[in-house]
Amino acid sequence: MVDRETLLVELVDEQGRTQGELSVAVAHTAPGRLHRAFSILLFDATGRVLLQQRAAVKTRFPLLWTNTCCGHPEPGQAVVDAAAKRLDEELGLTADLSEVGTFIYQATDPNTGRVEFEYDHVLIGRPEDITPRPNPDEVADIAWIRLDALAEDVAAEPARYTPWLSGVLDTITARH
Repeated sequence: MVDRETLLVELVDEQGRTQGELSVAVAHTAPGRLHRAFSILLFDATGRVLLQQRAAVKTRFPLLWTNTCCGHPEPGQAVVDAAAKRLDEELGLTADLSEVGTFIYQATDPNTGRVEFEYDHVLIGRPEDITPRPNPDEVADIAWIRLDALAEDVAAEPARYTPWLSGVLDTITARH
């Protein structure tokens, strides 16, 4: 298995323009460096979204519930291509993905001190097969939930969820 912390991420400015590259580990060390990331939300035919609970071994926000899948494109890699690859690695799924917007967030994991400071591209899609095969090194659990119920629960119990999930939901809502 590849040590994901040694992979490179693309540093960007607030407009998403490339500014260089750093390893994942260094980019997520306080105070954090703004870098490109993506978050995917997959919907089934009834409109439910697929969530994952992050694996316990994650270096940032382990065991919290979050969007279907997230990650970082390599420097110069197309976001949709990186997202499709990561979706297969984490959940064994394929989907036709489309980008619906971007947002910037910054959050520090109170348990690890690691920092997320990301220019996040939000992608949505419908999986070709609705039977995920979660990689236990990446995903502790999965759940399908209605989007409105998810938004209500994130507002009521934010500590159960990753700090970027509300931004993902806001980006999706702004589009619809």
